[in-house]
Amino acid sequence: MTPSRLAVVYNPVKISRDDLCDAFDAVDPDACAAADWFETSADDPGRGAAQRALEAGAELVVVAGGDGTVRAVAEVLAGTQAALGIVPQGTGNLLARNLDVPLGDVAKALTRALESEDRPIDIGWISLDGDGNDHERAFVVMVGFGLDANMLVETDEDLKDKAGWLAYVEALGRAVSDGEVVDFTLALDDGEPEQVSGHTLVIGNCGTIQGGVALLPDAVIDDGRLDLLLVSADTVVGWLDTVRSFVWDNGVRRFFEKDAPLVDSESARHLCGTRIAVDLPRPLAFEIDGEEVGDVRSFRVRLDRGALRVR
Repeated sequence: MTPSRLAVVYNPVKISRDDLCDAFDAVDPDACAAADWFETSADDPGRGAAQRALEAGAELVVVAGGDGTVRAVAEVLAGTQAALGIVPQGTGNLLARNLDVPLGDVAKALTRALESEDRPIDIGWISLDGDGNDHERAFVVMVGFGLDANMLVETDEDLKDKAGWLAYVEALGRAVSDGEVVDFTLALDDGEPEQVSGHTLVIGNCGTIQGGVALLPDAVIDDGRLDLLLVSADTVVGWLDTVRSFVWDNGVRRFFEKDAPLVDSESARHLCGTRIAVDLPRPLAFEIDGEEVGDVRSFRVRLDRGALRVR
């Protein structure tokens, strides 16, 4: 059944309105004509379109685009009564993966968006140095600095079939030359700042990336906490230890032993909290939901529990 107030925010570079309408016709012939339609642009990946959708009274905003468009729309919908539906059209589609939204089938994704019940999930907010004290950006998946999480799945498929988890070493090895271990300050919740070392820090609201790799195995999108991964491997032995921790200890083993505890290694440490403060010794490249946002020297993160309705 078509919601009384439906809006569609779509990235025309990823999918056309005509193609979306064809998929709508297969699910609900009245939906295409009844919906309010809003295009994104290179200058505005979705915030403005989402705001106009809310002003039009949208109760459900269906987003057809990649992770950047989903993040931008989620930032506007957080704290409102409007629900977010996703038609994945990117390369990562990370939030869609963690919500089990159908990939590669627009009609199935639309069916879920139109027919599912609303579900509240957590959303993270981050302020970066240079943004000003009153400016925060939302994230729905993960933020951090260091090696791109996608490197964990950018492996040779034939090698992965033949060598299993050892294939991940090849991808990580290509990235390690860019990773320099630094000493920095990390504070969790009300705890005292701690001096830690690492070249990668990932803070996640959910933990699965492409290829089904659980980068943050204990991350749950509505559990009221953020999960952290601190990686400090800088040798071949260290990387082998890290990959073994990802793929075996916290992957295959926990698949068969559901109650098995999360395992840290000498080079990969897991933490959790609802408020995180980080001060780096120098500016480092930073990402928010897979998008580079420039070099950052300090940042503050907080969790907003149950603030976003999704389908």
